Amino acid sequence: GGGGSLITAPPPPRGPPRPPPLPGGGGGGAGAPPPPPTRIPRDPNSPIRRMSAPAPTLTDDVLAPPSEAPRSRVPSGRFLLGLLLPLALALGWELAVRSGWAQGRLMPPPSRIFATLSALAASGELWTHIGATLLRVMAGFALGAVAGTIMGAVAGTSDTMRRIFDPSLQALRAVPSIAWVPLFILWLGIFEASKVALIAVGVFFPVYLGVAGAIEGIDRKLVEVGRVFRLGRLDMVRRVILPAVLPSWLISLRSGLGLGFMFVVAAEFMGASEGLGYLLVDGQQMGRPDSILAAIITFAVLGKLCDTILVLSTRPLVRWQDTVRDRL
Repeated sequence: GGGGSLITAPPPPRGPPRPPPLPGGGGGGAGAPPPPPTRIPRDPNSPIRRMSAPAPTLTDDVLAPPSEAPRSRVPSGRFLLGLLLPLALALGWELAVRSGWAQGRLMPPPSRIFATLSALAASGELWTHIGATLLRVMAGFALGAVAGTIMGAVAGTSDTMRRIFDPSLQALRAVPSIAWVPLFILWLGIFEASKVALIAVGVFFPVYLGVAGAIEGIDRKLVEVGRVFRLGRLDMVRRVILPAVLPSWLISLRSGLGLGFMFVVAAEFMGASEGLGYLLVDGQQMGRPDSILAAIITFAVLGKLCDTILVLSTRPLVRWQDTVRDRL
């Protein structure tokens, strides 16, 4: 038209420049780049994860001890609970005698037995008898446990040796303890050797049976695992057989210790001048039931203390066990 007009350029777009659309794209955001792929976390328990994981080694993963269960921090409560039954029986018998419901001539009340124990302890006679009995039991227990462990290992690992020795040993196991007394007196005399030998015989048989039975009952899969890891004979014994046998062996030691205290009574009948068995015989000959019951109670307390010491001293050997109960 008339006067010329200036043509101005459109203002520049605000913001970052947009990429040109891809060829062939329609409207909208069809030409936008695809979103990055979503990373799905891998399950450590998936079969692919387990197949790709490195194989465990025998020295770390397979033999790693399980985490110990939290143990009770109040052992005094268990101790008091164990005293509940004997204290209730003693109190009941004491009340029955004092009320006139029972006579205390042949079965004296606990107060009279406690007075007898206090008199024996004050004179030192009780400690002499306890010391003599303990020495005999410990010596016989050591001999019987060693012999029973060796013979049980031989019979358990060798089928030929088991067929040779086991029938004779099972027959001798049925012989009563009193039947050995005259023979040991004839062979070893009336002194300490015959008493220790008799106690060792009583300890031998439960230890022998426990070790032989534990070796025969080892799971075949455990031995196959050891062969897979190419263990030698010594490593097989140390890493597979010994851990499998150890719990049964410790239980057989406890049984042998209990029989050792039973056999020491028969041993101290053989002309002993001291010991709890001698205290029993002396009470019978003097017609003192309180002395007899005092010796019986001392036997029970002494046997329980020795058994507790054995359990506590061997507990570290089976700490690797993953059992429901953390103690026996």
